[in-house]
Amino acid sequence: MSSKSISLKTYWLVWVALMFLLLLTWGMAELDLHAFNTVVALGIAFVKMLLVILFFMHVRYNSRITWIFASAGFVWLMIMINFTMTDYLTRGRVRPPNRIISYWQYGPPQTPPGGHPGDVNPTGIQNPADEKNATGK
Repeated sequence: MSSKSISLKTYWLVWVALMFLLLLTWGMAELDLHAFNTVVALGIAFVKMLLVILFFMHVRYNSRITWIFASAGFVWLMIMINFTMTDYLTRGRVRPPNRIISYWQYGPPQTPPGGHPGDVNPTGIQNPADEKNATGK
């Protein structure tokens, strides 16, 4: 099977493009784009994937059957990602069995009003004015 030879200059240009995209990925990760961080990162990763497949794997200059098999591999990858995300997104919320030591849902313990962490108020009344109403005096 004969295929076109890729010049050394092309390899270096693709490598420079990949290094630029690597720095761009890092730069975009440092910016707070909220929900678009993932979209931008996946877009850059897609371009890097295309560069590697087309030039380093020599798919660009090969026969159409190579294109078909490379495309089939990509389609299979998308199917696997789709199954994984479907499973992940359709599960219910997972809570740890011990809520006392997990702060992920409620945050860290708060300091009681007018007290220090660890203070215990056995009556449960926070304000002395409320104590008068509770005892009726």
